[in-house]
Amino acid sequence: MRRILLSAAFLISHSSFLIPSGWAQKDSINKISLGLEMVTHGETCGGGLPRSDDKTVSEDQSHFLFGRTRINVDYERRGLQAHAVIQNLAVWGMSGNQALNLYEGWVKMTARNGLFVQAGRVALAYDDERIIGPNDFATAALSHDIVRTGYEGSGHKVHVILAYNQNAENVYSSTYYDGGAQHYKTMQTVWYHYDVQEFPLGASLLFMNLGLQAGEYKVVQDKILEDEDNPPCTEYQQMWGGYLNFHPKYLTLEGSYYRQTGKFVYEDKHSKPIKAWMASVKATVKPADSYGFELGYDYLSGDDYVPVAYGGPLVMVNHPEIKGFTPLYGSRTKFYGIMDYFYTSAYTNGFTPGLQNAFLGVFGNPTGKLNCSATYHYLAVATELDGLNRTLGHSIELQASYQFSKDITLMAGYTRMYGTETMACLKQDGSSKSAHWGWFTLAVSPSLFTTKW
Repeated sequence: MRRILLSAAFLISHSSFLIPSGWAQKDSINKISLGLEMVTHGETCGGGLPRSDDKTVSEDQSHFLFGRTRINVDYERRGLQAHAVIQNLAVWGMSGNQALNLYEGWVKMTARNGLFVQAGRVALAYDDERIIGPNDFATAALSHDIVRTGYEGSGHKVHVILAYNQNAENVYSSTYYDGGAQHYKTMQTVWYHYDVQEFPLGASLLFMNLGLQAGEYKVVQDKILEDEDNPPCTEYQQMWGGYLNFHPKYLTLEGSYYRQTGKFVYEDKHSKPIKAWMASVKATVKPADSYGFELGYDYLSGDDYVPVAYGGPLVMVNHPEIKGFTPLYGSRTKFYGIMDYFYTSAYTNGFTPGLQNAFLGVFGNPTGKLNCSATYHYLAVATELDGLNRTLGHSIELQASYQFSKDITLMAGYTRMYGTETMACLKQDGSSKSAHWGWFTLAVSPSLFTTKW
């Protein structure tokens, strides 16, 4: 892995090979632009909010305002791009500047033949963002420190992504990775996409290999030493599958299938074999520009046995292998309901019963600036449970957005969850039987400055 990264770094540092001699800088147009993005987000919640004292009731409420400010800087000339995003996150009323960071910061070199090399911190998005996406609704959003190289042209796209994460410039025991910006220690991903030019069809294949830290350590005199009973090691997990998108004039059909194999690391200490999978189908019909319909079904596998001893001590279960599918780094609120009861917040016992999500929605734009949608979700577990049926509940989501101008948009939504006894038992929380959540987001993103020379 180290040799691969050193080779990639060499190619980047000697990247003149990517830019043909005919692309001399004196013949290029240089462009710099500066932009601002300010997002104000507010939420009000009732129910479904477990507390540390285990006394949550359905009347419990949560209200807060959240702000995200980003400064975007872009540089571009023929064969070279650079992009940086400085981000600040804060709840209104928070003291100090506790969440100032570099959300993105990368350079990209491109040749006329379609080859490219990119390095830095990048917000990745692939296909429908089910496995890899920025998850931008989560405010903090996701980005990755990577080297990405590949080819794009003639309907073909091939990307190779490499990552090797550390917490600091460690001299001793530098292979131990704990609590960094990304959950994984190493990542190798290959993505291939092909658009059929004579037919409205796109197809993608994805293979991802993740190296995850397992084992324990102890610190003695500022040195990290291995735990003799459970020494640190790197366990590897694989994700592979594909995505299809068929989009004739009034219809869009999407489908995906992914499998997870290798080792699942839990509590950042131990690992178990993982054999999990998911599949999804979705159809979107838009008979007119002003309205449309969508329906679909997601299935995410679950563990064979999940204890549901509601109101009493949790039963310890030794699972020989993990069968609960994990969506990894996707934009989760886009697929499993915007409240995302199931993957953003884990089940109390640490295992997952999987998920079945059948949904039906309608969307439209009554005016050119107003967009509205309403979606119904039927939610159920994938695992058979002792003494409980599989139905988790029913969710209704209403959303609307109004674009005042090209850089000012107001969005709002309301969700009502009607949970079952199964939901309450799995979440170990009676308030999960009935929960509601309202939110709004005001996004202002003006372009401040652009110059060329």
